[in-house]
Amino acid sequence: MSREHLGSRLGFILISAGCAIGIGNVWKFPWVAGENGGGLFVLVYLFFLLALGVPVMTMEFSIGRAAQKSPMKLYQQLEKKGHKWHFHGYACLAGNYLLMMFYTTVAGWMLNYFVGMAGGRFEGMGGEQIKLAFDGMMADPVSSVVYMGIVVAIGFGVCALGLQGGLEKVTKVMMLALLVILVVLAGNSIIIDIQNGGEGLSFYLLPDIERAEKVGFGNVIVAAMNQAFFTLSIGIGSMAIFGSYIGKERALMGESVNIALLDTFVAVCSGLIIFPACFAHDVPVDSGPSLVFVTLPTVFNELPAGRLWGSLFFVFMSFAALSTVLAVFENILSCTSDAFGWSRKKACIINGIGMFVLSLPCALGSSLLKGFKPFGEGSAVLDLEDFIVSNVLLPLGCLVIVIFCVSRYGWGWDKFTEEANIGKGLKIRKWMRGYMTYILPLIVAAVFVIGMVNFISGL
Repeated sequence: MSREHLGSRLGFILISAGCAIGIGNVWKFPWVAGENGGGLFVLVYLFFLLALGVPVMTMEFSIGRAAQKSPMKLYQQLEKKGHKWHFHGYACLAGNYLLMMFYTTVAGWMLNYFVGMAGGRFEGMGGEQIKLAFDGMMADPVSSVVYMGIVVAIGFGVCALGLQGGLEKVTKVMMLALLVILVVLAGNSIIIDIQNGGEGLSFYLLPDIERAEKVGFGNVIVAAMNQAFFTLSIGIGSMAIFGSYIGKERALMGESVNIALLDTFVAVCSGLIIFPACFAHDVPVDSGPSLVFVTLPTVFNELPAGRLWGSLFFVFMSFAALSTVLAVFENILSCTSDAFGWSRKKACIINGIGMFVLSLPCALGSSLLKGFKPFGEGSAVLDLEDFIVSNVLLPLGCLVIVIFCVSRYGWGWDKFTEEANIGKGLKIRKWMRGYMTYILPLIVAAVFVIGMVNFISGL
C-alpha cells in the first residue's frame, strides 16, 4: 500500500504548526510570561526557541521523511542491524495516547466555555461567580464526559475522511480562521490598551531588568527554556509523522524555522490579547492558570460587546486545541496502522473507542475521581498524565532523537544532514555540527533534570 502524502507545502506548514500551536501557546504562554516579568521573558524565550526547538524539530522531520514511516516503524528503517533505537517508537505511541488522555478533556473545556460565552451564560457575573461556574463545570461528570466525547468524535471523524480530504483540508480552514480571529482580537485589545496609557504593551514587550530581578534572572531563563522546549510538541514523534508525508522539494531547517515563527506569532499575539485587557481593567497578570477561565471572562463582561469578543476568544481557543488534537490523532492512526495493518477507517473506529475510554479518568478527575490525588492536595488525574508527558516523555524523547541523529551509533550526522538539506531553503551548515552534537544534548538533558528538580521541590 503506497504512503499518503500531503497535497501542498501550505498544508504541511499549517498542520505541523497546528500540532505545535495549542493550549500551551494560548493558555500557558501568557500566564508564564506574566509570572516571569513580561518583556525579558519573551526575549529569552525567542532565543531558546531558535537555539533549542528548531534543531530538534529539524531532526524529527528528517527521520520521518527519510524513513517514510510512522514513529512505530521509522527506527527499524534507519537504525543499524541489532540496535534497539526502535523501542523509542513504542514510547512515542504511548506518549501520544497519554497526551490525548488529558488534552481531549481540556479541549472540551474550551468548547464548553465557547458555548457558554456565546449563549450568555457568564453575562453579569463577577469574578467569584465565574470561579464558581468554572468549578461547577469541572465537577460535573456528565458535562465533562460529553464535551470530551465531542472532541474525540470530531478528531477521528475528520481523520477518517483521509489525509488530504480530511486532515489537511479541515486544518487549513481552521488554522487560517484561527489566525484571522487572533489578529482581530489582538487589534481590539491593543486599541483598548493605547486608550488606557499603553501599560499592558509596555509590560509585555519592553524588557525590564528591575522586574526580572524581582522574579530572579535564573527563574526567567529556566521558565523561558522550558516554554520554548515544550511549545513545539517535539519528542514523541508528532512531527516525524508529518515529515513522512512530505516530498523532497524543501530543506527541513527552513521549514522548521517557518513553523517555529508561526507558533511564536500565535503565542505572542495571545499575550497581546490578554495583557492589555488585564491592565485596562486592573486585573493581576500573574494570576496563573485561572487567567483564561476566570480572569478573562470577567474582563469580557466589562467590555462593550463583551459577549462577542468573549465568544471569538473561546472559538479561537477551541481551534487551537482542536488543531493539536487532529495532528496527534493522525500520529496515533499512522502508528497503529503501521503496526497492525489496519485501514484508516478501521483504525479511526478502534482508536476512537479506545481514546474515549482512556480519557474518562481525566474527564472524571474533578468529580467522581476527585479523591485520587497523585501529588497531594490540589492535584488530579490530569496532573499525573501531564507530568509523565511533559516532564519525562517529551524531554527524554528529544534526547533520543538528537543522539540518534548525531551519533555514529545511531543514524549519524552525515545521513541526517544529507536528508535535512535536500531541497530549497535554509540548510544545516558544517559549523553547526559541534553545537548540535555536544551542546544541544546537554541543554535537552538540562531541561529534563531542571524539570524533575523543580517538580520534586514543589511537592
